[in-house]
Amino acid sequence: MKHLFFCFFFIAISQLPEAREYKIPLPKNSYSSANIFIITVDGYRWQELFNGADSNILNNTSFTTDKVKMNALYGGASLIEKRKKLMPFMWNIVAKKGQLYGNRAYNNNVNVANLYSISYPGYSEMFTGKTDLTIANNNKNLNPHQNIFEYLNTKDKYRGKVGVFTSWNVFPFILNEERSGIKINSGHENLTEETTNNQRKLNTIQTSLINEKLQIRNDMLTYIEAKKYLKKNHPSIFYLGLGETDEYGHLENYDMYLQKANETDRIIAALWHWTQTTKGYKNNTTFIITTDHGRGSSASKWTDHGFFTPGSSQTWLAMLGKNVSPLGEIKTENQLYQKQLAQTIAGFLGEEFGNERPILESIGRK
Repeated sequence: MKHLFFCFFFIAISQLPEAREYKIPLPKNSYSSANIFIITVDGYRWQELFNGADSNILNNTSFTTDKVKMNALYGGASLIEKRKKLMPFMWNIVAKKGQLYGNRAYNNNVNVANLYSISYPGYSEMFTGKTDLTIANNNKNLNPHQNIFEYLNTKDKYRGKVGVFTSWNVFPFILNEERSGIKINSGHENLTEETTNNQRKLNTIQTSLINEKLQIRNDMLTYIEAKKYLKKNHPSIFYLGLGETDEYGHLENYDMYLQKANETDRIIAALWHWTQTTKGYKNNTTFIITTDHGRGSSASKWTDHGFFTPGSSQTWLAMLGKNVSPLGEIKTENQLYQKQLAQTIAGFLGEEFGNERPILESIGRK
């Protein structure tokens, strides 16, 4: 049995993307954005992003309770019609003014590079630029690796100007809040710095909406609390981690998976509108939108993800804002990895972080 384990282990290792041990210098001034917002949509498949609601799942009553309503809301005669119904901001704004990567119909691939295709390893890869075989589960263990937010917070320019709001309560461990000193509001944590009547009411609502079936805070509440923080503190680097798509996927509830995807699109639209109507952010902010892992690629396995579920490593990436050329949906053959994002975030700010090639080196920039 031990020999079988080691055979499996080395076969698995051989499938990992080859490590790149080089650093590419980036321009320090001409391409620098003043602000960068990162939004993640946990466990959201590229299939729904690029093709809209999957008809095979949408019409399967094992996964879709009210298929008549869901078809009325998100069905359509073509994938273009369906994807615009599901995520109108992505396809009416980002696809025209920004860039979208990961449509495998064109062999335009984005993948996680980690072995496991689950959340903690995915977010760790995304924000540290590293894959680590010892980070193999979602347990609340402090991440030993420095992350991009922590790194930027050491810079005089960004110290105290980094904010993180997430629906999942494991992020204080993924981003090592104890060590990093960055502002993280996660899970059902209250906004302790606020003591107004409105905030107390919001905390009460948050407590009343706790769903024992879900492991996370309601995404809309995360956004509401994040928006209050943004208005008061005006951070330069901001991360919003949304998670209900993944939760409802695991619950095999396609109705709510689609509803939450649509809600996420509206949250991103509202956040973009706020930045473009707020002094200091208008025309001076870059959005990076992505996910931590994929899900099963078949209609029967869409609820699952992980090493043994094909399709789980397949992700996607969207960018919008300052220094992002309006290339729209990218239809050329390409391969990107999530571990490139930490250096890409740094690159948009005119900084360098880690050894991975930044995505900025292979995309169109203004």
